[in-house]
Amino acid sequence: MNRRNLLRMAAGLGGSALMTKREAAAQERIARAVRAMPSPKIKDVQVIQTAPAGLRLPVVKILTDQDGLYGYGCACFTQRADLVVPAVEKYLGPFLIGKPADRIDDTWQMLYNSSYWRNGPVLNNAISGVDQALWDIKGRQAGMPVYQLLGGKVREAADCYGHASGTEIAEVIDSARRWMERGFRHVRVQVGVPGMAGYGSRGGTTAVKALHSAPVFEPAAYIRRALKLFEECRKQLGDEVELLHDVHERVTPTQAVQFSKDVEKFHLFFFEDPLSPEDIAWFRLIRQQCATPIAMGELFNSPHEWSPLIIERLIDYIRVHVSQAGGLTPCRKMAAMAEHFNVRTAWHGPGDVSPIGHAANVTLDVVCYNFGVQEYSPFNEALQEVFQGCPAQKDGYLYPNEAPGWGIEVNEKAAAKYPFGYGEQGERKRLNGGWGEVRKRDGQIIKQ
Repeated sequence: MNRRNLLRMAAGLGGSALMTKREAAAQERIARAVRAMPSPKIKDVQVIQTAPAGLRLPVVKILTDQDGLYGYGCACFTQRADLVVPAVEKYLGPFLIGKPADRIDDTWQMLYNSSYWRNGPVLNNAISGVDQALWDIKGRQAGMPVYQLLGGKVREAADCYGHASGTEIAEVIDSARRWMERGFRHVRVQVGVPGMAGYGSRGGTTAVKALHSAPVFEPAAYIRRALKLFEECRKQLGDEVELLHDVHERVTPTQAVQFSKDVEKFHLFFFEDPLSPEDIAWFRLIRQQCATPIAMGELFNSPHEWSPLIIERLIDYIRVHVSQAGGLTPCRKMAAMAEHFNVRTAWHGPGDVSPIGHAANVTLDVVCYNFGVQEYSPFNEALQEVFQGCPAQKDGYLYPNEAPGWGIEVNEKAAAKYPFGYGEQGERKRLNGGWGEVRKRDGQIIKQ
């Protein structure tokens, strides 16, 4: 229906209230939206390299042949960020130039299969940057936020959890109270082990005696310390707050089974990564012996890793890092699959995910029925300077942006003020943004 026909219809109604100007305008917008539009073609693929929070955040920018139509995507594999950049620029970019920008699933399959060897973190993150940028373009083209393109909201916002940590148990509890005062109903708690390099917390300045000079971690000491933390948290914080904890795969499989049983009485919201991806068969033993809710997945790259855990109902929360799995397109399918098995989503949302990645997370959160909880990391002033339009957090809920696409504009001039390496010190600086080693007292490397 064109404008002329609309006006004729309005005239035929005798100017009655049946066809108001507002209704006519709405009908015209609908007609314009469904009218055949030229398919935008990919003109250029770029990578913005920035680190406004001291963590390397590669962001893909795709430009089309239509003036002003472009999009951004998160490709954040922080520990190997300098490898993602050439993966996009030298391999995916030349392959994409001239291709249609509106065939997102087809493009994903094309990129995924073109490397022959698949499911590696560098390739997956490179593909994710492209995939999310194409969704951003699609939203901008439609004049809608991405969540509308996926069927609209099933909830208003995403319930989040914050990170409470400390070298001592009292510090953790104080930190948890501060999160609760801000309206958060879910809090992850992590405490240091004296003299050791714990995950998510510090163990103090005095190192334990070891046969080497690297950071030390002993699983048994950590487990004893964590159990005391949970007991004290329940005494002082009560039963209303939902407690979470991340093991970060730093224990043996048999320790993981026993640990999962021991924490059952503390009624955690979930117990994260008790096992590494190499040991996922052990989840069957955990499920057989206790009802502790298990979250797993931030290290997963391949459907061969997460599919068995979902199908056999061996986990309660799938916790994949969206860019690590290849972007919004595969994670949307993963969530739909998980819904059939009553496994809920809890997408990875740390500081080494760009605000665009957080926008993709919260988009999935509000459109997927089987959402569980969302990890939240605050956006500092520098991040908000570079990424304008970050998802908003209020009273422990994260809200998607209502602007078209992800609703985020990247200030590239500001991004250039924070190049890769900005704010890095010590081991992270020496290792080009990567992580170092952690060993047991005797020198054995542990998983981290």
